[in-house]
Amino acid sequence: MTQRSVLAIIIPVRNEASTIDATLQGLQALRARGTEVIVVDGGSSDGTAELAVPWVDQIIHSAAGRAAQMNAGAQASGRSVLLFLHADTLLPQDADSLVLDGLARGVRVWGRFDVCIEPERPMLRAVATMMNLRSRISGICTGDQALFMTRDAFDAVNGFPDQALMEDIEISRRLKRLSPPLALRSQVRTSGRRWLVHGMWRTITLMWWLRLRYFLGAEPALLARLYQGPQ
Repeated sequence: MTQRSVLAIIIPVRNEASTIDATLQGLQALRARGTEVIVVDGGSSDGTAELAVPWVDQIIHSAAGRAAQMNAGAQASGRSVLLFLHADTLLPQDADSLVLDGLARGVRVWGRFDVCIEPERPMLRAVATMMNLRSRISGICTGDQALFMTRDAFDAVNGFPDQALMEDIEISRRLKRLSPPLALRSQVRTSGRRWLVHGMWRTITLMWWLRLRYFLGAEPALLARLYQGPQ
């Protein structure tokens, strides 16, 4: 087994037909070096799973919910390092080396990348800068930053918590008890679609408000309803 074949990339999806091709095509060089790519579909109705078939090693179907989907993907993989990637996020081409070489130093058992939000606009650059700085100071990371961890660390915290929102915040809290995060300065590129569709300031204010309420003990299910807005 080569060094790169210890890594699995797990992508939870639900109705991501507009983004999934670009994300998965960007992972093919990593696959060629031995990285496993798993897509976990949470009940898409737009053909996302079918579009993913040529580009992945496994397609798994699970109950909807990012935490449940990521846990299902981890269970389906036998790899010893797990990276969890959003469907609208692109990894750097040397992500495998960055992750595995960083973890191989043996000091830290989990981590994340810096993030760049696209399209490149001054306000989105400011949002990304603040996300990266806040994460570096607090040790709390978000799913947009492509969380990764050893299998042993994932198992030690019992995977992602079964909750509707803030699963990335909660698993960061738990992983911090094992080690500080490896904060890679290399950037993943993620879509700014939510900020653009719902408005910059409205989205920024909402996310800070939700995070504050979570730290004050609000139920994730309630926060998820507020995040999703009127249906």
